[in-house]
Amino acid sequence: MKDLSSLPARSGESVLVVVETPAGARVKLKLDPELGHVTVSRPLPLGLHYPFDWGFVPSTRAEDGDPLDAMLYGVGPGQPGTVVRARLLGVLKVEQNRKEGPGRQRNDRLLAIPREAAHGDDPRDVFALPQRLRSELEDFFVWSTRWEKKDLRFLGWGGIDEAEEILTAAERTARG
Repeated sequence: MKDLSSLPARSGESVLVVVETPAGARVKLKLDPELGHVTVSRPLPLGLHYPFDWGFVPSTRAEDGDPLDAMLYGVGPGQPGTVVRARLLGVLKVEQNRKEGPGRQRNDRLLAIPREAAHGDDPRDVFALPQRLRSELEDFFVWSTRWEKKDLRFLGWGGIDEAEEILTAAERTARG
Protein backbone atom coordinates (compact mmCIF):
# COMPACT_ATOMS: atom_id res chain seq x y z
CA MET A 1 0.00 0.00 0.00
CA LYS A 2 1.31 3.44 -0.91
CA ASP A 3 2.29 5.72 1.98
CA LEU A 4 -1.08 7.44 2.21
CA SER A 5 0.10 9.77 4.97
CA SER A 6 2.32 11.61 2.47
CA LEU A 7 -0.50 12.48 0.09
CA PRO A 8 -1.36 16.19 0.00
CA ALA A 9 -3.89 17.45 2.53
CA ARG A 10 -5.95 19.11 -0.19
CA SER A 11 -7.04 18.59 -3.75
CA GLY A 12 -8.55 21.70 -5.31
CA GLU A 13 -11.27 22.91 -2.95
CA SER A 14 -11.44 19.54 -1.19
CA VAL A 15 -9.77 18.24 1.94
CA LEU A 16 -8.45 14.69 1.49
CA VAL A 17 -9.38 12.19 4.20
CA VAL A 18 -7.80 8.73 4.35
CA VAL A 19 -10.26 6.21 5.83
CA GLU A 20 -8.71 3.97 8.45
CA THR A 21 -11.79 2.65 10.26
CA PRO A 22 -15.06 2.22 8.34
CA ALA A 23 -18.47 3.04 9.79
CA GLY A 24 -19.83 0.10 11.77
CA ALA A 25 -16.41 -1.26 12.82
CA ARG A 26 -16.07 -2.60 16.36
CA VAL A 27 -12.30 -2.13 16.41
CA LYS A 28 -10.21 0.94 15.75
CA LEU A 29 -7.96 0.41 12.75
CA LYS A 30 -4.79 2.38 12.09
CA LEU A 31 -2.58 2.78 9.05
CA ASP A 32 0.91 1.57 9.97
CA PRO A 33 3.33 3.31 7.58
CA GLU A 34 6.21 0.99 8.57
CA LEU A 35 4.25 -2.13 7.63
CA GLY A 36 2.43 -0.47 4.76
CA HIS A 37 -0.86 -1.95 5.97
CA VAL A 38 -3.83 -1.21 8.16
CA THR A 39 -3.54 -2.82 11.60
CA VAL A 40 -5.83 -3.25 14.59
CA SER A 41 -5.21 -0.45 17.06
CA ARG A 42 -7.67 -1.53 19.78
CA PRO A 43 -11.12 -2.99 20.26
CA LEU A 44 -13.98 -0.69 21.18
CA PRO A 45 -15.88 -1.27 24.42
CA LEU A 46 -18.80 -3.70 24.13
CA GLY A 47 -21.81 -2.25 22.35
CA LEU A 48 -19.91 0.49 20.50
CA HIS A 49 -19.15 0.84 16.81
CA TYR A 50 -17.89 3.70 14.67
CA PRO A 51 -20.89 5.84 13.62
CA PHE A 52 -19.17 7.17 10.49
CA ASP A 53 -15.93 6.51 8.59
CA TRP A 54 -12.91 7.60 10.62
CA GLY A 55 -9.46 8.51 9.45
CA PHE A 56 -6.97 11.33 9.04
CA VAL A 57 -5.94 14.20 6.80
CA PRO A 58 -2.58 13.35 5.16
CA SER A 59 0.41 15.70 5.30
CA THR A 60 -0.74 17.14 8.63
CA ARG A 61 0.54 16.81 12.19
CA ALA A 62 -1.66 17.60 15.16
CA GLU A 63 -0.44 18.46 18.66
CA ASP A 64 -0.44 14.76 19.64
CA GLY A 65 2.12 14.05 16.88
CA ASP A 66 -0.31 12.09 14.68
CA PRO A 67 -2.00 13.29 11.50
CA LEU A 68 -5.11 15.38 12.12
CA ASP A 69 -8.13 13.16 12.89
CA ALA A 70 -11.22 13.36 10.68
CA MET A 71 -14.66 11.79 10.65
CA LEU A 72 -16.70 11.63 7.45
CA TYR A 73 -20.34 12.41 8.10
CA GLY A 74 -22.69 10.47 5.90
CA VAL A 75 -22.60 7.58 3.53
CA GLY A 76 -20.05 4.99 4.85
CA PRO A 77 -18.95 2.40 5.33
CA GLY A 78 -15.88 2.95 3.26
CA GLN A 79 -12.86 0.69 3.15
CA PRO A 80 -9.55 1.17 4.96
CA GLY A 81 -7.12 2.99 2.70
CA THR A 82 -9.82 4.79 0.69
CA VAL A 83 -9.00 8.44 -0.04
CA VAL A 84 -12.08 10.67 0.07
CA ARG A 85 -12.43 14.24 -1.22
CA ALA A 86 -14.44 16.08 1.40
CA ARG A 87 -15.80 19.44 2.48
CA LEU A 88 -15.20 20.64 6.03
CA LEU A 89 -18.26 20.97 8.27
CA GLY A 90 -16.42 21.98 11.44
CA VAL A 91 -14.40 20.62 14.32
CA LEU A 92 -14.93 19.03 17.71
CA LYS A 93 -12.25 20.60 19.88
CA VAL A 94 -10.82 18.07 22.34
CA GLU A 95 -8.19 18.07 25.04
CA GLN A 96 -6.72 14.88 26.49
CA ASN A 97 -3.85 13.57 28.60
CA ARG A 98 -0.49 13.65 26.83
CA LYS A 99 0.71 10.38 25.30
CA GLU A 100 4.13 10.88 26.87
CA GLY A 101 4.70 12.63 30.19
CA PRO A 102 2.46 14.81 32.32
CA GLY A 103 0.06 17.46 31.11
CA ARG A 104 -2.67 17.84 28.53
CA GLN A 105 -2.72 18.29 24.75
CA ARG A 106 -5.22 19.04 22.03
CA ASN A 107 -6.52 16.22 19.85
CA ASP A 108 -9.19 17.88 17.72
CA ARG A 109 -11.45 15.94 15.35
CA LEU A 110 -12.49 17.46 12.05
CA LEU A 111 -15.95 16.64 10.75
CA ALA A 112 -16.26 16.61 6.97
CA ILE A 113 -18.70 15.38 4.33
CA PRO A 114 -17.67 13.46 1.20
CA ARG A 115 -18.04 15.61 -1.93
CA GLU A 116 -18.84 12.66 -4.20
CA ALA A 117 -21.83 11.68 -2.05
CA ALA A 118 -23.17 15.20 -1.60
CA HIS A 119 -26.89 15.95 -1.86
CA GLY A 120 -28.71 19.23 -2.02
CA ASP A 121 -29.92 18.90 1.58
CA ASP A 122 -26.49 18.30 3.17
CA PRO A 123 -25.70 20.35 6.27
CA ARG A 124 -23.76 23.53 5.58
CA ASP A 125 -21.75 23.14 8.82
CA VAL A 126 -21.73 21.30 12.17
CA PHE A 127 -24.24 23.73 13.64
CA ALA A 128 -26.82 22.63 11.06
CA LEU A 129 -26.59 19.08 12.48
CA PRO A 130 -29.09 18.16 15.19
CA GLN A 131 -27.82 18.89 18.70
CA ARG A 132 -28.57 15.28 19.62
CA LEU A 133 -26.21 14.01 16.88
CA ARG A 134 -23.42 16.28 18.13
CA SER A 135 -24.02 15.07 21.69
CA GLU A 136 -23.99 11.44 20.56
CA LEU A 137 -20.66 12.00 18.78
CA GLU A 138 -19.22 13.47 21.99
CA ASP A 139 -20.50 10.40 23.89
CA PHE A 140 -18.97 8.09 21.29
CA PHE A 141 -15.54 9.67 21.71
CA VAL A 142 -15.74 9.51 25.50
CA TRP A 143 -16.80 5.87 25.56
CA SER A 144 -14.52 4.72 22.73
CA THR A 145 -11.51 5.97 24.72
CA ARG A 146 -12.89 4.95 28.15
CA TRP A 147 -10.14 2.40 28.83
CA GLU A 148 -7.31 4.41 27.25
CA LYS A 149 -6.67 6.81 30.18
CA LYS A 150 -7.02 9.78 27.84
CA ASP A 151 -9.53 11.67 30.04
CA LEU A 152 -11.12 13.50 27.10
CA ARG A 153 -12.49 16.96 27.74
CA PHE A 154 -14.52 18.78 25.14
CA LEU A 155 -13.73 22.42 24.45
CA GLY A 156 -16.74 22.86 22.19
CA TRP A 157 -17.65 22.72 18.54
CA GLY A 158 -16.13 25.05 16.01
CA GLY A 159 -17.45 25.94 12.58
CA ILE A 160 -15.83 25.74 9.18
CA ASP A 161 -13.52 28.73 9.72
CA GLU A 162 -12.13 27.29 12.93
CA ALA A 163 -11.71 23.85 11.32
CA GLU A 164 -9.84 25.52 8.45
CA GLU A 165 -7.50 27.30 10.92
CA ILE A 166 -6.74 24.01 12.72
CA LEU A 167 -6.13 22.24 9.41
CA THR A 168 -3.81 24.99 8.13
CA ALA A 169 -1.81 24.93 11.39
CA ALA A 170 -1.49 21.12 11.18
CA GLU A 171 -0.24 21.41 7.58
CA ARG A 172 2.39 23.97 8.67
CA THR A 173 3.49 21.74 11.58
CA ALA A 174 3.90 18.75 9.25
CA ARG A 175 6.09 20.77 6.88
CA GLY A 176 8.33 21.71 9.82
